[in-house]
Amino acid sequence: EVQLVESGGGLVQAGGSLRLSCAASGFTFDNYAIGWFRQAPGKEREGVSCISSRDGSTYYQDSVKGRFTISSDNAKNTVYLQMNSLKPEDTAVYYCAAADLVWGAWMQITTSVYEYWGQGTQVTVSS
Repeated sequence: EVQLVESGGGLVQAGGSLRLSCAASGFTFDNYAIGWFRQAPGKEREGVSCISSRDGSTYYQDSVKGRFTISSDNAKNTVYLQMNSLKPEDTAVYYCAAADLVWGAWMQITTSVYEYWGQGTQVTVSS
């Protein structure tokens, strides 16, 4: 059974930091890219960042470049999203998802490419 389990969300003041974790199981981790997405109330789900578990290539949405860092621990089948300098507009439910690397579009961080999804973790940034 494929599982993606997010953790690490919470309430933080603007300027603070959080580290999200995504623990994956049930598929061959090295054959997949893992992406982080977020969805704020009343808005569409958007891609934030992604990483190839095979070679470590990373991509970021422009609004988080320089503030967020994605990383992978392949020995633990876990991907992390370190979020620094958080802003109120980062408030959302954050989801991790997996896309087969055979689909080259994984780096575009679009929901249609990612086939497996976690349940999400809430991140709230207060001003």
